[in-house]
Amino acid sequence: MIAVADTSFLIDWVRYSKRDLIFKLFDLIYLPDSVFNEVRNERTLLWIAQGLENNNLAIYPELPQIREEALRLVYETRRLPIRAVDYPEAYCVVIGKVEGYTVLTENGGAVALVNYYKEYGDVKVMRALEVLIQLRNKGLITDIKYEIEEYSKQTGHRFSSKDLSGYGLI
Repeated sequence: MIAVADTSFLIDWVRYSKRDLIFKLFDLIYLPDSVFNEVRNERTLLWIAQGLENNNLAIYPELPQIREEALRLVYETRRLPIRAVDYPEAYCVVIGKVEGYTVLTENGGAVALVNYYKEYGDVKVMRALEVLIQLRNKGLITDIKYEIEEYSKQTGHRFSSKDLSGYGLI
């Protein structure tokens, strides 16, 4: 399986002590140029460099046709009653649609986009919570509630009660 990750996902995920388990779920994770250019955190940059070296991560180039569609989505979501999506996240969603890759994001605009636009309804979006659940389903972590608590402690990311109850975790 191949994924494409945005900055919001990377920033949190890299703080997680078991972050490299994600490579047991995905053969390759792409980072678009626009996402890579947003990263300023040294820890994140080091993890990306290691992932590039180990062929777990790769840079997805800026392509005109994907750029145009991503810009259209940015413009349109700003005019609709949904959370707007920024360019790097829109670019990831368009890649997800065009290539059939899973989109890794914590961005509410990207999640809203795939739920609002019918033509993007088949794009698979995973947030950290879904990644942790998949890690449990593959037997790579055992106690999902404990792991969610650890992830929250290590990253500062808080999962909503709605999301946790939706997966029967509270």
